[in-house]
Amino acid sequence: MPSRKFADGEVVRGRWPGSSLYYEVEILSHDSSSQLYTVKYIDGTELELKENDIKPLTSFRQRKSASSSSSPSRRRGSRSRSRSRSRSPGRPPKSSRRSISASHQAEVKETKKEILEVKLTPLVLPFGNSISRYNGEPECIERNDVLQPHRRVQEKIRLSQESDYTSARHSLHARREEAKFKEMDSKEEKAALKEPGSSRAFESTATVTKDLEFGGVPGVCLLMLGLPVFLVLLLLMCKQKDPSLLNFPPPLPTWYELWEPKVFGAYLLWFSLQVLFSLLPIGKVVEGTPLVDGRRLKYRINGMYAFILTSVVVGTSLYWGLDLCYVYEHFLQFALGAIVFSVALSVFLYTRSLKVPRKELSPASSGNAIYDFFIGRELNPRIGVFDLKYFCELRPGLIGWALINLALLLAEMKLQHRATPSLAMILVNSFQLLYVVDALWNEEAVLTTMDIIHDGFGFMLAFGDLVWVPFIYSFQAFYLVNHPSEISWPFVSVIIALKVCGYVIFRCANSQKNAFRKNPTDPRLAHLKTIHTSTGKNLLVSGWWGFVRHPNYLGDLIMALAWSLPCGFNHILPYFYVTYFTMLLIHREARDEHHCKKKYGLAWEKYCQRVPYRIFPYIY
Repeated sequence: MPSRKFADGEVVRGRWPGSSLYYEVEILSHDSSSQLYTVKYIDGTELELKENDIKPLTSFRQRKSASSSSSPSRRRGSRSRSRSRSRSPGRPPKSSRRSISASHQAEVKETKKEILEVKLTPLVLPFGNSISRYNGEPECIERNDVLQPHRRVQEKIRLSQESDYTSARHSLHARREEAKFKEMDSKEEKAALKEPGSSRAFESTATVTKDLEFGGVPGVCLLMLGLPVFLVLLLLMCKQKDPSLLNFPPPLPTWYELWEPKVFGAYLLWFSLQVLFSLLPIGKVVEGTPLVDGRRLKYRINGMYAFILTSVVVGTSLYWGLDLCYVYEHFLQFALGAIVFSVALSVFLYTRSLKVPRKELSPASSGNAIYDFFIGRELNPRIGVFDLKYFCELRPGLIGWALINLALLLAEMKLQHRATPSLAMILVNSFQLLYVVDALWNEEAVLTTMDIIHDGFGFMLAFGDLVWVPFIYSFQAFYLVNHPSEISWPFVSVIIALKVCGYVIFRCANSQKNAFRKNPTDPRLAHLKTIHTSTGKNLLVSGWWGFVRHPNYLGDLIMALAWSLPCGFNHILPYFYVTYFTMLLIHREARDEHHCKKKYGLAWEKYCQRVPYRIFPYIY
């Protein structure tokens, strides 16, 4: 079935039946069977129009304000002055031009007469179904609006001027009402341009009125200072024989126990090795989402190759006598080394962002130095073809997480004098290894996430990718080294079933979304229903995305619970990860909701009515 071109609530130009005149109308509904749009004119008249009788506002050429506002006599005077200056060889004589002008005025009078004779009788028609069978997706955290606020204001002013021009020629309102609308539009324009140097403000990232996330400057300061301290305290708590909350705070280590140059050198070697693997000319090259200026950056997809090469290097090193238990014995020192490196990287990123063009800045940047240091000022920092943010998103932290888990498994066997790892450790390692491999196998999907297309690369992502992921996501395995957990096979079956359920929801939801991005006309997705939006995109209201608004988050949380259950119920500490992850995804969902509501408007409200639950069905 053909897709509709205009969305409900969209303001367009509609042709008046029986004439060639177009007026400003609002789309009310669309009948998919008859392919007719129900539109509402400015005076309240409702009619049904065909799609070829409707045109977008931008298809009408803008007329200069001077000519639209000047009187006919003034325009005629201008033409007479130009005739006195010179006359081209191809021009007709004056008498001929006068006759042409007279006929033109007669046509204008006839047009005005036609407009005056139009009888506007309100016609109420039943609304058509606004939900068509097309392919789409209900997400915008992965598809952020590249139209900046200053461009929205400019577009609004441009459309307002077009509206003034058309209404001056063919108006459905009385003159007094028309003057009132013009006065309102004029006030709106003045409000947008009231500050001096407003043209320069349009060229920059308009962030003065932007709502700052994470509690603004005080919130990001607390996060930057508190998260590293919290991480160290959490690891110290976990190393105690009794990691009860009653034993907080744990004994603080000496400086030597926290910092060792040799460990920091090993971390730099690991980071450099991953950089080398990412630069190898293997794997396909794909394009990212369009930037503000229309460009598409290119990315090499070779994360899976990097994982395989890393596995070969680690396996060879173990064969030649490398002791991976060294990672567990210096776990705090590795964590602190990663923290120092992420802070240094954040300083470098912010410093270089001060020299980049404005078009390279992140939509999330605010103009405040502290907030931009946290959220990231530059959207896609690159050194040549090497994309720093894209590299850190999956490589050193995610692959490092799998390596740390392996080191903790070997440490458990060594410290607990086991010939084989415990069943709980095997479950945790297997579940999380599957998660890492899945992310690397579907590496291309990360290009449409909020991290890549909206957030800049600053402390938030640097610390999250390089510190939080490898040292917090491996927390269950770290706990099991000193706190063995014996679990029964029936309980193991329940945990595996929970993991499989979460993975199926997570992978199927993401696959459905990614399949639509690649090919919206895929016949396998023809059964899915969508809501059309004014941006030209569609929101899924069936399939996985009609179940809840973020089914991938639901699957993620179920898997997180399955990772924690093998640790048993003796302490609450192993369940910190699933608790933190729930708060993280609820916060991220709130950010998604804010961006989508701003981007899709009325269509998003309709989608929320059709899919009322955000993450947890019948709960939230």
